[in-house]
Amino acid sequence: MASVLVIAETSGGRIRKATLSAVAFARQLAGKVGGDYSIAVLGSGVGAAADQAAEYGAKTVWVLDSPALANYVAGPWARAVADLAGEAGAAYVAAASSTFARDLLPRVAARMGAGMVTDVLAIAGDGAAVRFKRPMWAGNVVATVEVRTPKAVFGVRATDFEAAAPAGAKSPVRPATVTVVDDGKARFAGFAPTVSERPDLGEARVVVSGGRGLKDKDGWKVLEPLADLFGAAIGATRAVVDAGIVPNDLQVGQTGKVVAPGLYFAVGLSGAIQHVAGMKNSKVIVAINKDPEAPIFSIADYGLVADAFKAVPELVSEIRKARAG
Repeated sequence: MASVLVIAETSGGRIRKATLSAVAFARQLAGKVGGDYSIAVLGSGVGAAADQAAEYGAKTVWVLDSPALANYVAGPWARAVADLAGEAGAAYVAAASSTFARDLLPRVAARMGAGMVTDVLAIAGDGAAVRFKRPMWAGNVVATVEVRTPKAVFGVRATDFEAAAPAGAKSPVRPATVTVVDDGKARFAGFAPTVSERPDLGEARVVVSGGRGLKDKDGWKVLEPLADLFGAAIGATRAVVDAGIVPNDLQVGQTGKVVAPGLYFAVGLSGAIQHVAGMKNSKVIVAINKDPEAPIFSIADYGLVADAFKAVPELVSEIRKARAG
């Protein structure tokens, strides 16, 4: 019987929503291979996150709470996760694809001698015939791949697995006996987070994104009233980030963040393949672009051919009137 170990990603003492998509993946995989799944919570002072993880039906919630894990450093974390997988008897390790997981999981796979599949979109087949679907060529091709090693590591595309719901009964929480070892190859120097009152881009229900059609930092400000109306996160294309208009943590796309909000505004952006790969699963897409041939219109649910500097303020005004009425 194969066991799946989900590595929880935490922020502010809570499990990030994307981890619950990895839990959903683990539930599916465990069902297909006739196994079970556990959740691992690593860090320092992670008791509250472990209690939260216990609500999602895992066989066990493993906790590795150590001051040495207070800040993420790839080497010690990868060794700790690989050792914890051994202690838990897990043949499979999974986590939601994120900057954190993309750095950690390949190192874990190397330590475990395991094959790895990144950005898993779906599971196909059952038992020994289980396969995994993942995107290629900016999402234009979906490959079905097989892992031939006895152990495997998976990065899960959170936008393609509905977040797991609480299971009712609490899972047992068990402290791990793994020893955290500092390999001395790197040390934590500091962390300078981007402080914003807006929702996290990866978890927001509404996202307002802009492209190079907004021209510069002054032009970018046209998005703010629209985002304020919906309590939305703000995103950007790679061209905007490369131009230094916004920081790179706002980039949506193949090399940025992959999002799937309920509502996505695409303002002044053409819809290049790289960007579309990061937002095409949004439930409703609204595009505003003055070029009627812009590729973004081919995937938009609603499209407006107009100058964003004129259309967005008018849209904001009409929404305010509608809400007031």
